[in-house]
Amino acid sequence: MKKLKFPSAQTILLIIAGLVTLLTWVIPAGKYETLGYNSADNTFTKIGITETENLPATQQTLENLNIKIPLEKFTNGDIYKPINIPNTYHQLKAKPQGFFDFVKSPIKGVIEAADIIFLVLIIGGLIGIINSTGAFDAGIGWLANALKGREFILIIFVTILVAAGGTTFGFAEETIAFFPILIPVFLAARYDAIVGIACIFLGSTIGTMCSTVNPFSVIIASDAAGISWTTGIWGRFIMLLACLTISLIYIIRYGKRVQNDPTKSIVYDQQQQIAALFKHDKKKVNFNSRLRLALFVFALCFVIMIYGVVFLEWWFIEMTTTFLVGSIIIGVIAKINESDFIDTFIRGASDLLGVALIIGIARGVTVIMADGLISDTLLFYASSATEGMNKGVFASAMTAIYAGLSFFIPSSSGMAVLTMPIMSPLADSVGIGREIVVNAYQYGMGLFYMINPTGLILASLAVVKIGFDKWLKFIMPLFITLVVFTLIVMTISCYL
Repeated sequence: MKKLKFPSAQTILLIIAGLVTLLTWVIPAGKYETLGYNSADNTFTKIGITETENLPATQQTLENLNIKIPLEKFTNGDIYKPINIPNTYHQLKAKPQGFFDFVKSPIKGVIEAADIIFLVLIIGGLIGIINSTGAFDAGIGWLANALKGREFILIIFVTILVAAGGTTFGFAEETIAFFPILIPVFLAARYDAIVGIACIFLGSTIGTMCSTVNPFSVIIASDAAGISWTTGIWGRFIMLLACLTISLIYIIRYGKRVQNDPTKSIVYDQQQQIAALFKHDKKKVNFNSRLRLALFVFALCFVIMIYGVVFLEWWFIEMTTTFLVGSIIIGVIAKINESDFIDTFIRGASDLLGVALIIGIARGVTVIMADGLISDTLLFYASSATEGMNKGVFASAMTAIYAGLSFFIPSSSGMAVLTMPIMSPLADSVGIGREIVVNAYQYGMGLFYMINPTGLILASLAVVKIGFDKWLKFIMPLFITLVVFTLIVMTISCYL
């Protein structure tokens, strides 16, 4: 009998989309009323089930709607998306999604995710250009020799650096750019591709999970909960250090096993296939000043991207433009003629086309949820489930609820504005601080993000053609350890 093969990322996501489509026939449709701020005329827009009205942008308006958020959080732009209004859930006429809604969802998802898809494709073109110069191979060879015998430094450096980006400005989607760049470095250091993915993806995940000053996570969630984002910051910082330490120990131990015996690698059967993905023209390259300058421009693109996101409020359009301009500059430096540049750029972009499609299909799942009007229903039942719980159970249950909700709402900022006005007041009823709910939101989303197929893990694995089953085999011991550790921390924090 032929052995069954684990389905591809695209198939997994289509199966999930199909199951979510079926859920729209089972879960009642419903919606909360929402409140948005209009900076142009300093008013609130309340969107009800049947009517829309403008209200004065005052603290009294917020109090009348039972929203415990300071007015300045809206007026200064901290909360820039419409929030759900507590106690306004209404069940609506069912809007089940049919077969044609299901087959259209990947297309709608690709359209909605066009910004990040173009970022991925342009990055692919940039990598194709820098690879064609030979500068990247020469640089990797130099780095591998420099780290010989001390390869674990690479694991620590990359993981901590990416985690720093995650905890400060939500470094997540941008990490897609680093997989095709850094995986060859890890392979040259005699690790496998799993180690490279773990350092980049887990570094980002732990960083965003334990966000300290991340405006797209802890700050917007705290604002929506009506508390200062500094409340509980030291606890989150300690949690960041603890989770990073646990993860680094796990990755380094696995990496050491692979170095000592390559057959211990979870992806050993794909060793040649993965190596071929990053195998370029190995002709002897004179690593002259021209190629050094090209490599410098390549690295500078990422420095500029990070600076722009952190300090200049850049987003996908600006980031994509940076990589496009960078690839053109490298082409000029390396004296690549116009026709070769276009051909090489297109080939590089096509290498990441599969990754881009996975991102779009995953977004299609949330499209089905929104069109079927079941997202708010799930939130309503989740908030009702915690009534009457004691402190410790409440904290753990809230963490689990946020983990479950993140399957349907993978956006951290979207989750914050939709759920915090509903969930945070529940902390008052059990006698704990609202920062516990903010922590539950972060930790629950972060933990499930490690294995969430509607997040970025499938797209990340697709860069190196590794199956989801291989990732689960690698991550599950660490995942279980972090879940147990987090729930213990959450329970204890309720009584401090």
